[in-house]
Amino acid sequence: MRKRATWLLGSLATVLAVSGGGWAVMTQPQRDAGGQERSTVGGLPPATAPVVRGDLSSGLQVEGTLGYARERKLNAAGPGVLTWTAGEGSAVERDGKLYEVNGKAVRLMYGSTPMYRPLKAGDKGEDVKQLKRNLQALGYGTGLDPQDGAFTAGTATAVKRWQKAHKAAETGEVAKEDIAFASGPQRVRGGDAAVGDELAPGKPVLTVTGTERIVRFRLDAVKAGAAKAGDPVTVRLPGGTSATGKIDSVGGAARPDDGNGGAGGGGQGGGGAGGGDDKARIEVVVAFDQPGTVSAPDQSPVTVGLTGETRKGVLSVPVNALLALAGGGFGVQVVEDGRAREVPVGLGMFGNGRVEVTGDALKEGMQVGIPKL
Repeated sequence: MRKRATWLLGSLATVLAVSGGGWAVMTQPQRDAGGQERSTVGGLPPATAPVVRGDLSSGLQVEGTLGYARERKLNAAGPGVLTWTAGEGSAVERDGKLYEVNGKAVRLMYGSTPMYRPLKAGDKGEDVKQLKRNLQALGYGTGLDPQDGAFTAGTATAVKRWQKAHKAAETGEVAKEDIAFASGPQRVRGGDAAVGDELAPGKPVLTVTGTERIVRFRLDAVKAGAAKAGDPVTVRLPGGTSATGKIDSVGGAARPDDGNGGAGGGGQGGGGAGGGDDKARIEVVVAFDQPGTVSAPDQSPVTVGLTGETRKGVLSVPVNALLALAGGGFGVQVVEDGRAREVPVGLGMFGNGRVEVTGDALKEGMQVGIPKL
């Protein structure tokens, strides 16, 4: 007597593995029959679902964590006693106070080159250009050429105006400990030193981030192809609201027990954090299209929907409708007129619990058997 086909999600050992954004099926099918279309001898399946024609996406749902961009440490530029710091969660903009040493403010200026030296007449470099751009933006450097990297007499005059506005000594020079450069407005995540602590050069004072809201999540390295820089995503936020965004970066190894970066992905995303799971993972960062509209608390859990590949107008069935045919290959159990028959199918893309199927005997609207789970 010929053996019947086996439900893929029943006793058959089946592995669904992700590669890139799609799914591949690997199994050891039985091979003692031809696997041709034939009527079943037994009863009808416990449940059915329709064959559907439409768009199928290989997108994943992964768990992530809401955060802020570009975390970094602000280190003391010189010795002294810490007398004040900006509060945790506060946002500091250009010319705002980050902290005070011996009662003297360290102010934020925008730029990518760090403040590595005092700036004075005769100096040249990118840091001088940054200083001049900031003085001009603050209204103290009218007439300065921000493309000229030379600290001129006009620069010194602009510095004196800035110093006068803050009731500081009008030296026309900027000490190394007077300002800190950062790429833009900064949010204080926390303090690394307490008021009253004795600081030394290089000692961390504050941990800061950018003010832009982002999401971090982790993917098993084998699934990295499901996320590419620039791909659109949808983020489900606490409270049931959603926001759109794009993948900003993909890369950088993340340890399984690394709390920074969110869970390793729930559902089809796979690879939850912790639990002794030592799979290699990469960190993915999502930037929102409208970050100003995201108001959920820092470190809130979120769900990220990755778009993945989309196939247009294909036939698909639920994954658990697949059978491992006795003669090899895969099929579905078509139910018509109170009878069931096994129909061989070709498999395409998997996504969101469904699989693309092809075969001359399949038509949209047909009912296929599925196990009662």
